[in-house]
Amino acid sequence: MSLQCGIVGLPNVGKSTLFNSLSSAKAEAANFPFCTIEPNIGVITVPDARLNILTDLVHPEKTLPTVIEFVDIAGLVKGASKGEGLGNKFLANIREVDAIVHVVRCFEDPNVVHVDGIVDPIKDKEIIDAELQLKDLESIEKRIQRLEKIAKSGDQTARRQLSILEKYQQVLESGKNARSLNLSEQEKSIVPDLFLLTDKPVIYVANVDEESLSGNEMTAKLAQIAKQEEAELIVVCASLEAQISEFETIDEKKEFLAEYGLEESGLNQLIRASYHILDLITYFTAGPQEVRAWTIHRGWKAPKAAGVIHTDFERGFIKAEVIKLDEFIKYKSEHACKEAGKLAIEGKEYVVQDGDIMHFRFNV
Repeated sequence: MSLQCGIVGLPNVGKSTLFNSLSSAKAEAANFPFCTIEPNIGVITVPDARLNILTDLVHPEKTLPTVIEFVDIAGLVKGASKGEGLGNKFLANIREVDAIVHVVRCFEDPNVVHVDGIVDPIKDKEIIDAELQLKDLESIEKRIQRLEKIAKSGDQTARRQLSILEKYQQVLESGKNARSLNLSEQEKSIVPDLFLLTDKPVIYVANVDEESLSGNEMTAKLAQIAKQEEAELIVVCASLEAQISEFETIDEKKEFLAEYGLEESGLNQLIRASYHILDLITYFTAGPQEVRAWTIHRGWKAPKAAGVIHTDFERGFIKAEVIKLDEFIKYKSEHACKEAGKLAIEGKEYVVQDGDIMHFRFNV
């Protein structure tokens, strides 16, 4: 399952610096707008201590963690919905991601130019929101225009779709994001493939200086907004994260973090927030050839979870052999778990749980 998070924000808020600290794919970081012309994609391995435990028990030939792709997208400016700056390109890139990582500047620095001349995180956030809302409104109005004639002819499907689209239109015209509209899954299915920008889940990253790692007045204001929107908020110092990324060993990183009173890096916080906001979990496959982590959505049943390995696994699903991680750790091998009656045989209705160790049986 390919997961993408798009890193967005105004120019000079620290997007590319944050991206560089996340990924080995280095984006150019410079003190002027639009230094990131093309989106840079970095594939980030997801740290998971459970994978290390399984590797120590199974001794496979290789261990493969699950990954998240972070996309560094060109900075947005006021008027982007009308094509200002690199607006159209930005908006096309962001449509393709699963979640938005919105970096907001929460630090003062006379040496780093602000695109509007003054640091105001709430105003900055609202500029991004407004441009995305205008682009969504444009998409909705085009769909409405196409459907109105069909609906007038008595087409019931068109009328139902028009009703949903008009709800989105009202919300967007009021200056709110599409995700604030509480529609049921059934209502959403009436108008599929909308791909609205403001319907995507969002993680706000408050980029602070080294003196404000525990937050400041600007992050407090942003936290209130995030709470109202039921969005995730993490506080990071992008420049500090860039330094952390240069260390080669885990021990070196831990020692550096400890100097600043931090238990974990911003990268780990961001990955955890991404999993939480997208409601993702991890299951494992474990054997002598490889131990591997797989990412799925919470609530997926066994056949669909098997499909992330290969579509044949889902189509020809027969059963799943499941061992709980705690039991595997206790008994130390698949054979010992089977002997102790801790290997369960599950069918098509089994809902996969976070940490399950699974082996799938299927027909080709």
